Amino acid sequence: MTERDTNTAAHQAGSRKGTVLQVLPRLVSGGVERGTIDVAAALVAAGWNAIVASEGGPMARELERVGATHVVLPLASKNPFVIRANIDRLAAVIARNDVDIVHARSRAPAWSARYAAKRTARHFVTTFHNIYGGTAGLKRRYNAVMATGERVIAISNFVGAHAQSIYHVEPDRLRIIPRGVDVTRFDPDKVSPERMVRLTTAWRLPDGVPVVLLPGRLTRWKGQRVLIDAMAKLNRPDVHAVILGGGKPGYREELEKAAARLGGTATFRFIDDCNDMAAAYMLADIVVSASTRPEGFGRVIIEAQAMGRPVIATAHGGAQETVIPGETGWLVPPGDATALAAMLKEALDQDHAQRMAMAAQGIAHIRANFTSALMAARTIAVYEELLPQGAATTAAA
Repeated sequence: MTERDTNTAAHQAGSRKGTVLQVLPRLVSGGVERGTIDVAAALVAAGWNAIVASEGGPMARELERVGATHVVLPLASKNPFVIRANIDRLAAVIARNDVDIVHARSRAPAWSARYAAKRTARHFVTTFHNIYGGTAGLKRRYNAVMATGERVIAISNFVGAHAQSIYHVEPDRLRIIPRGVDVTRFDPDKVSPERMVRLTTAWRLPDGVPVVLLPGRLTRWKGQRVLIDAMAKLNRPDVHAVILGGGKPGYREELEKAAARLGGTATFRFIDDCNDMAAAYMLADIVVSASTRPEGFGRVIIEAQAMGRPVIATAHGGAQETVIPGETGWLVPPGDATALAAMLKEALDQDHAQRMAMAAQGIAHIRANFTSALMAARTIAVYEELLPQGAATTAAA
């Protein structure tokens, strides 16, 4: 659907509540992108006009399916000249589509979006998706654009505290809206045995073996090496550890060599990618998030619980807000392979009744607190704060 077609249809229908332009670098796989699409879909369903501006990517097709508009602009660039030119481009999009609210979800495009919104007198909203490194000098000034929204959304209390303490976001502007999982997709009752068999075969997993799954990009701070060391201490060769995710070939080779040195004390599978994560979680007995750096939220943790799988996560960052220790999973100190090994043993030693109870608690916990529908509804409520009469406006309050 084109910009003009979407805008015209919304006006002719007479049901336009307002127009929101979300701005991000690209539409590739990731939590920022998934949240953007979920909000766009909810806006359209609620009678709003939803526009997304980005450089494009494979997820752009999903916007068309939900009835939103995608505008292709070079918003991933950090080149100051491109950022300046994007102000004009975004201002034109805002004027052409009678945009009411501009929502920036990343720093480089936020600079363009901020000045385009100011030039056209539109409301400006930002989302902190993580804490930002570099809290001094030019880096801090670059990051600080995310603190300039009329409303500043943070994806966890952890990130919100960072926005307040480092960038002085006042409580009356700050809104905590956790990320959400699509529980219509991540539903254990909807994963067929055939889907699980396909993955079992592709991953060469023997029937009936316990499986520990660590999903995440192959980067050092995701903690793959911590899991390898923990598996050595666990000394259970019958347990298959699946490290799922792509990344730099050199780091993968380093991990594979470390796993090979363990000999018969542990069994590993290294998988580059998976297009059926719901089935992947169902294959796992335990899902691990071993990040050595605090994550702003941690999508894997809520997806696993939504699928009724216990999680072992590190006790820092957003994970402390999504895991209920002893009920939906466990928390261990970051980088502590000994503690992770001890918790893996405890989890693997659970009997059937304990596993079923934890599965039920995890599913209920996510459906009550961390769904994509709830995240989208809370985000629309923030937009409605800026348009209190529920009608479109063309000027900032």
